[in-house]
Amino acid sequence: MELKATSIGKKLAQHPYHRVRMLSAGIEVSGDHHEYIIPFNQLIGIRCKRGVVWGELEFELADQKVVRLHGTEWLETQRFWQHLMQAWQSWTEQMVTISDQLLQETETFILQRVQKDGWLTQVSLGDLQSHIHDALTALPLPTIRLKEFPNSYSRWQFCQSWLTAPETQRQQRNQQWMAQLEKNYAEFFATVERSPLNSSQRQAVMNDEKSVLVLAGAGSGKTSVLVAKTAWLILRKQALAEQILVLAFGRKAAEELNQRITERTAAAQVTAKTFHSLALAIIQQVTNKTPTITELESNTAERHKLLLDQWIEQCSQKKAAANQWRHCLEEDLGWSVTEPLYWQQPDIQKKIPVLLDKWLGLIRMHGGTQAQMIEQVNEEDRPLFTKRIKLMTPILKAWKAALKEEGAVDFTSLIEQACGLIEKGRFISPWKYLLVDEFQDISPQRARLISLLRQQNKHSHLYAVGDDWQAIYRFAGAQLDLTTKFAHYFGEAALCQLDTTYRFDQRQSDIASQFIQQNPAQLRKYITSLRQGNKKTITLLHETQLEALFDKLSGFVTKQETVLVLARYHYLKPKVLDKAATRWPTLSVEFMTIHASKGREADYVVICGMNDGKDGFPAADQETVIERGVLAVQEDYPHAEERRLAYVALTRAKQRSWLLFNQENPSPFVGELKQLGVPVAKKA
Repeated sequence: MELKATSIGKKLAQHPYHRVRMLSAGIEVSGDHHEYIIPFNQLIGIRCKRGVVWGELEFELADQKVVRLHGTEWLETQRFWQHLMQAWQSWTEQMVTISDQLLQETETFILQRVQKDGWLTQVSLGDLQSHIHDALTALPLPTIRLKEFPNSYSRWQFCQSWLTAPETQRQQRNQQWMAQLEKNYAEFFATVERSPLNSSQRQAVMNDEKSVLVLAGAGSGKTSVLVAKTAWLILRKQALAEQILVLAFGRKAAEELNQRITERTAAAQVTAKTFHSLALAIIQQVTNKTPTITELESNTAERHKLLLDQWIEQCSQKKAAANQWRHCLEEDLGWSVTEPLYWQQPDIQKKIPVLLDKWLGLIRMHGGTQAQMIEQVNEEDRPLFTKRIKLMTPILKAWKAALKEEGAVDFTSLIEQACGLIEKGRFISPWKYLLVDEFQDISPQRARLISLLRQQNKHSHLYAVGDDWQAIYRFAGAQLDLTTKFAHYFGEAALCQLDTTYRFDQRQSDIASQFIQQNPAQLRKYITSLRQGNKKTITLLHETQLEALFDKLSGFVTKQETVLVLARYHYLKPKVLDKAATRWPTLSVEFMTIHASKGREADYVVICGMNDGKDGFPAADQETVIERGVLAVQEDYPHAEERRLAYVALTRAKQRSWLLFNQENPSPFVGELKQLGVPVAKKA
């Protein structure tokens, strides 16, 4: 069937189209020079209009496009329109049935996925979106026409919401799922640790994204979360005990985790390891041999003797090397080199092994060749770095020779060997979950080991717990942006925050948080406390009042309470502490450096040496060209790591802390703390 414009209508209309013909599932509109086929699946509406003399048909398409036919005889126009509408409506009824079935199947598919008892991951969301997209693009009806059919349109809206606001939908779904789990497992969350888990801890435990970073503020119960996560995985049968690997940075931390995991889960198969013990286990499994760890790793005196002997030999036998070392000590370190045979100076012989030990450790940890290290150094430092790194070559050779003679390896070699075995496919990771404590302290070498293990097991999850505010080990090779840019290195990730501290009060939390977040690079978070506190919780005090402060403490501190004295360096230990045991016998006083205090707490904390200058805090930047070349690039923000170190000190006290400073030469941190409202007391 077709409809044509009359001869006069065609001439008067002067329109490109004057003929329309019905097809099996569409129409063909044509003119003398144009032809346009409109299938029904592109047709939005058909309108029949009567003009003054002739009829008119309008065919509405998507994007508000309209094709018109003018100049047709009115009765014929009506008759054609009625036939066309019957055909279009008949086709529509069939297509609605097909569309509704497809939408119903897609809706059911979505519900089946999102109603599963498990975390909806970002990867699963991507797969879900792909399925939805394929289904919706397969609809035979234009989307806009679905509004004519409420049931189909409602289903389409539901499906479409997972494409237009997928992350919102995913988060809402996961929140609903976690709310139900909290009810179902209320007893578990209340008893898995000594104290019931709070809301943020529970959500961190339930989060099962492929990569999860749990930011645990000071005193917020990160160890409880690690232990509870392990117990949760076993309880929910998400992993067998032997499929869970817990990693800690130190032996003591690993032992504590082991003890608590065993107590809470009765799963002895879950064993917390250090990175070195993990590497050792991998090598043992692959080679059936147990590498011997050199005694030099644990015997500092022997290690320093080896390095000193080699250095003296280098300086005494090679004049060029002796001259270069002299330049290094004087220009890079500012040491006083007074003797021609300066390597025999007692003060230098005392200090040089410590320096060599540090440099050797960093070079070994880097793992690259000398050429690779030189290449990655910035152009400004490269010439001097090249000279200095070549000075270390004989030291490095001597170290390797000593290991070979002993038939042993060092800790760095362990991780290197383990990584090599994994890369060659000789070790396949059995671990479905990798749980890592103190993640902010991770180095590139350790991060590489984790990444390789995950590559070996595509089902593996990484669950990292740490606090970028307490990242204070860059000097030992830690790379902070492995935490602050976690998703960049370890894939799409969920971020959880433990937002309640059980150690200190809200006053302490507010001061410490504002202080650390002066650096905009630190991740934003707000830590709340169960106690309000008062203005005296943190006090600035003149350093001359230390002895008076101990007198005061001895009057009210109980035998069960502890006092912790902190300083930037060991040698800044106050002399008054030498007589503390007899002068204040009722006080339980302990001294340590701020670095050593991380992870520790005490009822009362005294922070000494908040002064400016050489031995001050923040410490002056004394990095050598070797350290600048081998370590991660320093942050632009002034004293960034020293600020984090101060944050660690500020968050050790459960009740009160005093910061001692010299009135004539105060640390710049003292001025900042005053601005944050920390009071100054002239007397203890």
